[in-house]
Amino acid sequence: MRARRPKSEREPTIALINIVFLMLIFFLVAGTLAQPLDPALKLVSTADLDGSAPPPEALVVHPDGRLSQGGSDVADAGSFLATLDEAALETVRLVPDRDLPAAELVALARELRAGGAQRVLIVSERGLE
Repeated sequence: MRARRPKSEREPTIALINIVFLMLIFFLVAGTLAQPLDPALKLVSTADLDGSAPPPEALVVHPDGRLSQGGSDVADAGSFLATLDEAALETVRLVPDRDLPAAELVALARELRAGGAQRVLIVSERGLE
């Protein structure tokens, strides 16, 4: 009588390969769900836009900390907020100068939020090259 040898335990490499293959197929399909842009489509170029004209309802902050709106000086954030109606208080746009210290910008944004602004958006120049 022969002694039976115990079967060796095989690693389930085939199952692992199947799982990796299915993941590859899933990501290939998921990546193609978004339709590519039409090659004839020309996107808007912002390189030629004049960045010196902020939106008229925006609060402009100069490098020395001076505030202005629509070309006229504003005393402080509170007086700026007093000129806005309820709809304009939902989103307040802030246009800081490039040389304005970040600490002053954050302090002004906090002051606007404390004064009743729901959201404070910082308008910046975006250069796509």
